[in-house]
Amino acid sequence: MEYKILGRKNDIALIITDEIVIKDAQSALDLIAAVQYETDCDKLIVHKSCVADDFFVLSTGVAGEILQKFINYRKKIAIVGDYSKYTSKALKDFIYECNKGNSIYFVPSVDEALLKLDNAE
Repeated sequence: MEYKILGRKNDIALIITDEIVIKDAQSALDLIAAVQYETDCDKLIVHKSCVADDFFVLSTGVAGEILQKFINYRKKIAIVGDYSKYTSKALKDFIYECNKGNSIYFVPSVDEALLKLDNAE
C-alpha cells in the first residue's frame, strides 16, 4: 500500500493499492493507524474497489461499524467510485445523509473528494 499526500494543507492521504483494505472494523482501525503513523494525515481518500462489498449491504451492519471507527478517531474519509449500480433506497439515503455531513463522503472522483475534504473542518 502506498500513499500520495494531497490537499491544500497536505493533510489528505490518497490510498493507492489494488487490495481490499477495508473489510471490517479491525481493518479500518489498522488503516487509520497506518495512515496516521506513516503520513500524519487525518483525512483519507479510498477507492470503492478497496472496500469490501459487504460494506454496501447495509443490513450486514458492516458500514456502520466501520464508519463509527472513523468518527471515534476523528478521521475523515472519502470513498471514490460509481454508486449508480446500487438500487437499494436505504443505501442511497445513507450515502445522501453521509454526504450532507462533515466526515464521510461518497464521491465520483478524486477531485471531488479533495474538494470535500479540503473544506471539511
